[in-house]
Amino acid sequence: MEGVRPGGGPPAGGPGSGSGSGSFPSLFPPGLHGIYGECRRLYPDQPNPLQVTAILKYWLGGPDPLDYVSMYRNLGNPALNVPEHWHYVSFGLSDLYGDNRVHEFTGTDGPSGFGFELTFRLKRETGESAPPTWPAELMQGLARYVFQSENTFCSGDHVSWHSPLDNSESRIQHMLLTEDPQMQPVQTPFGVVTFLQIVGVCTEELHAAQQWNGQGILELLRTVPVAGGPWLITDMRRGETIFEIDPHLQERVDKGIETDGSNLSGVSAKCAWDDLSRPPEDDEDSRSICIGTQPRRLSGKDTEQIRETLRRGLEINSKPVLPPINAQRQNGLNLDRAPSRKDSLESESSAAIIPHELIRTRQLESVHLKFNQESGALIPLCLRGRLLHGRHFTYKSITGDTAITFVSTGVEGAFATEEHPYAAHGPWLQILLTEEFVERMLEDLEDLNSPEEFKLPKEYSWPEKKLKVSILPDAVFDNPLH
Repeated sequence: MEGVRPGGGPPAGGPGSGSGSGSFPSLFPPGLHGIYGECRRLYPDQPNPLQVTAILKYWLGGPDPLDYVSMYRNLGNPALNVPEHWHYVSFGLSDLYGDNRVHEFTGTDGPSGFGFELTFRLKRETGESAPPTWPAELMQGLARYVFQSENTFCSGDHVSWHSPLDNSESRIQHMLLTEDPQMQPVQTPFGVVTFLQIVGVCTEELHAAQQWNGQGILELLRTVPVAGGPWLITDMRRGETIFEIDPHLQERVDKGIETDGSNLSGVSAKCAWDDLSRPPEDDEDSRSICIGTQPRRLSGKDTEQIRETLRRGLEINSKPVLPPINAQRQNGLNLDRAPSRKDSLESESSAAIIPHELIRTRQLESVHLKFNQESGALIPLCLRGRLLHGRHFTYKSITGDTAITFVSTGVEGAFATEEHPYAAHGPWLQILLTEEFVERMLEDLEDLNSPEEFKLPKEYSWPEKKLKVSILPDAVFDNPLH
C-alpha cells in the first residue's frame, strides 16, 4: 500500500524533511541524506517534491522495498532538444539507515546496499500539472525483483516486461537501464550510490538489445529525439520504433552484431534433446539417467555453472570461458544480465538428487535437438553473433532441467571437445561446433530468419555430423513425454 504526499517528510526525517535552507534535522537518516542532497543540487527550487511513500515500510514487513519515490518537475533543455519531463528518484535500494534493518552494512568503501537507486524520466504531457504515480509502482516492481533474487542491475541491462509500463495500450512494454545523465554518484556513510535510469522501449528495440547489446541500442535511442533523445526520456505515446522512424538504424544493429558479436549468451526456452546413439527405451536416456530408482536432474553445481555461463557471457569484454563443473557462487550473488520478472534459471528441481560426483560426463555419437519456433529463430543469432566470435550460447528449458550449450573451439572449460563434440553431464548437453560447420549451418538454416514462411514441424539434418535439429509446435513441449 502506498500513499502520495508532499515531501514534507515523515517524522524521523523523510526525504523532504527540513527547511528550505538545506539544513537537516539530527534524526535524518544519513544514507537518505546523501541521496536527497544530490536531488537538492539538481532541484534547489523543489525542496519538498511530491513523493510516493510505502505506508508500511519493508523493514516492518511491508511489500514495497522502496521507502520513497520522489517526483520532480524537470524543465529539460531546449538547446539540446530535451523536452520538459517528470523525474522520479527511488530511495531504498541503497542503505538509507546503516543499522542493518534492511541492508547489511559492509563499510564505506564499497556499494551502499545494492549500490544504486533507480530513476525514470517521463515526458510531461501538455496541461499536466502533477506527475503520474504509476512509475513509482514500476520502480517498486523492479526493486522487488532485486531484493528477492539478489540480482543487481548495471548500465546496458534489459528488462523484458511484456506489458505496457503504464498498463495502457502503449507500445512501450520493456526497459533498458543506463546511467542517469544528470545525477552523479554520491558517497554516503554507508557506501557509494549510483543512479540507474529506466528507459522505456518497444519490443523490437528490446530484441535488438538482446541480439546486439543494450549500450548500442541506448546510443541509437539518444540520436532519435522522439525516442528518448540525449537524456533518454520515455514517451509512453510514442507509436513508432526507432527502426520505423529511421530504417537505416537496423543496418547499424546488423553491422554491430557482425562486428562486435552478440551480448546475449543464453535464454530460457522450450527446448529438448535426445541421444540418438542410444535406444530411447534404454534406462539411461538423455533426460532421465537413473542410479537406483532416482531420476538424474541438474545438480546445484550444474545449475550454478549455467548461471555463471550466462553471467560471464553477458559481461562486456569477458573472456569466453566456461567455469569448471565445481564452480561456486561468487559473493553470494547470481548476476543475470537479462533479468525478467522471475529468475529465468531458477528451478525447483535444481537441487542435487544424487551426489554430483556420481554423475559422469558422457560423450555422445549422435544428437537430436528440438526447439519451438521462437527458440529456433534465435539459432542464427547463436551461430553468427556468438560462436563465430569465439563465444558460447545456452538454451535452458523452462519446462524442465534440460539445458543445451553451444560452444565454439575458442571456449575454454567446456566438456565437449573437437574429438567428442557432443557431451552430456546429466541433462546438460554441450555441442562444440567448428567455424567451418557454423558457416555451413548458417546457410542451411537461412529460412529461420523468416519463420513465418515455413510450416511446422521443420527438420534440418547433417548426417555426416550425426546432428539433427527440429523446429516443433509449442504443444510438443507442453507434453512431458515430448
